[in-house]
Amino acid sequence: MSFSEGSGSDKWGDDGVISFAVRHVWLGMRAAIEDELAEFGLTVPQFATLTMLDSTPGLSVAEVARLCGSTRQSATEMVAGLEAHGLVERSPHPTDRRAHQVHATEAGRELYRKARPAVRSREEQLESGLSPEVRRAAREWMAVLAAACGA
Repeated sequence: MSFSEGSGSDKWGDDGVISFAVRHVWLGMRAAIEDELAEFGLTVPQFATLTMLDSTPGLSVAEVARLCGSTRQSATEMVAGLEAHGLVERSPHPTDRRAHQVHATEAGRELYRKARPAVRSREEQLESGLSPEVRRAAREWMAVLAAACGA
């Protein structure tokens, strides 16, 4: 059976490898979200960074890399791109002279505020076939698994 056939649990089987199923779903969601973000000139990692900086300003580039699930080098390049477009700025870390804190600029916060509803709308479309109970259960499952993995 191909991955495009079937639905629900029969698609992956009761003994399927859940990490592969999660990756498959993530890649599909990422592509759908990328389509939404193209209108705003953002990539998924850039949007994720602006999301993190909205809730936790002053992250280091290493923290951005860890939270985005990327290498420090990739995060450094991505932050540099956001900085070149005036969406973030770096400042020296107050206690670690080797590190910099990253903050969204007003332009970055404004772009995030504009892009977020489009992303949420697309996510709601993707979840439209799920009941509110299943949505809650899925979010709870992801939170518990993330905590168990140390995320």
